[in-house]
Amino acid sequence: MNREPTPMDRVAESWLDTLLELQPEWHVELGRPGREGEYADHSPDGHAALAAAAAATLRTVRETEPVDEVDRVTRLELERTLELTEEQFASGEWRRDLNVIASPAQSLREIFDLVPTTTDDDWHHVARRLRNVPAAVDGYVATLTDGIQHGQTPALRQVREVLTQTRELAGPGSFFLGLAEQGPDGQQQELQAAAADAAAGYARLSEFLAHTLAPAARQQDAVGREAYALASRSFVGLEVDLDETYAWGVEELRRMVTEQEEVAREIVPGGSVAEAIAALDADPSRILHGTDALQAWMQDTSDAAIAALDGVHVDIDPRLRALECRIAPTQTGGIYYTPPSEDFARAGRMWWSVPPGVTEFGTWRERTTVYHEGVPGHHLQCGIAVAAAATLNGWRRISWNSGHGEGWALYAERLMADLGFLDDPGDRLGMLDAQRQRAARVVVDIGVHLGLPKPDGSGPWRGDDVLPFMRQHMHMDEGFVRFEANRYLGWAGQAPSYKIGEREWTRLRDDWAAAHGADLRRFHADALALGGVGLGTLRTTLLP
Repeated sequence: MNREPTPMDRVAESWLDTLLELQPEWHVELGRPGREGEYADHSPDGHAALAAAAAATLRTVRETEPVDEVDRVTRLELERTLELTEEQFASGEWRRDLNVIASPAQSLREIFDLVPTTTDDDWHHVARRLRNVPAAVDGYVATLTDGIQHGQTPALRQVREVLTQTRELAGPGSFFLGLAEQGPDGQQQELQAAAADAAAGYARLSEFLAHTLAPAARQQDAVGREAYALASRSFVGLEVDLDETYAWGVEELRRMVTEQEEVAREIVPGGSVAEAIAALDADPSRILHGTDALQAWMQDTSDAAIAALDGVHVDIDPRLRALECRIAPTQTGGIYYTPPSEDFARAGRMWWSVPPGVTEFGTWRERTTVYHEGVPGHHLQCGIAVAAAATLNGWRRISWNSGHGEGWALYAERLMADLGFLDDPGDRLGMLDAQRQRAARVVVDIGVHLGLPKPDGSGPWRGDDVLPFMRQHMHMDEGFVRFEANRYLGWAGQAPSYKIGEREWTRLRDDWAAAHGADLRRFHADALALGGVGLGTLRTTLLP
């Protein structure tokens, strides 16, 4: 039975309409027609327009009374996120929005991964978007230039790393040129010309980064306590004690190392973690060769998890049983998930961006990754929200908070271990390897950006300490480790949200079970039915 929309729902839907107007890429994300090929205004004027719209909507929210529990959650989340938008604009942090993984330098290209490419009209829209890349780049350059004028610039390390990415997109092997070649023969002239325009836009961005932004970029990687606190609150959805969390991260890392060493001795009696990893990597039954084999294994593992869990540990909407596992068209090293469209015409997708030269993949490392990105991780979590049209307004169904979302996905990895899906010592070692990495991220991310003392007592954290520290705690290809280290340095506060989020999910589950009993299937269903709320809102709602 559909819930009757309320005045608060209409405010939320109006805010979603505003986002669709100011950030047309949301049409692609949601699978909604309209504004095909258009980009948001990435200039200072675009940021100001978003902040002004958020302030106006916030006033309306405060004037609108909730009529039921759904409304009360909507109001909490609207107030939290709209206030945050105002704070972020006032801080000026948007003026230095440049990093290796989640800034306009990447998103202007990444939207092409989701655009439809089935019909001739679809390809005309692709051509239009390609032609619009240079203007979007110009707006972004204007914002970064404004940052130079205000003394708010990204770190030089990030500028140099992103420059490598943008030059690749501008070069002869550009993604844009390759995309155009996939279009219909009758539209090749239009597509090739548009792709050249897009590549030229990235060439201009490269010139700006190299010759204007790099000389003005700050030398230190750290953003400082004030900026970090704001970023952390944004990513987690509640304010955490950063010093206590850092100390907890140090102890959690030690615990993960100890647990991993115990499992390693099951694989190689009396052996070390390194020896266990060497044994697993030497086992041909655990190694995949090439990205085609990787993609097929990901798909088989995901399909098997959905079949085993549905109706037993979770209830999966039939529309969510389709999860597409894909190799991303880029080579940055990231692994990520994109939700289904609102009408489920586009399925949820798990993407793997394989770095150059990486051709072998250990299944013992990655089984837990499939559970993280798929079911019961992001695909279950995001899919439940998308499917909740009878209960949640449109804005609630697309809302995302990293502490909630990534915390849930990390919690889901542990859940699969608890349910017996990682009983194989090799697979369990892989899960613990991922957990160890996430704990190490808490330590380095907070430590570097706040300049805290290193655990070994050798002085305060510096940016150059991150890569060697992560080499100790990431048993992966050097390209992955370098990418991750640069990610933490450039995206302050995001990486710890995984482990902080898992900590909060676990605490909440235990508190909920103490109050309501140990029916965890019900706990998971009730919690995920709320959609992607901040962790503070999640606790307030489930344990009022």
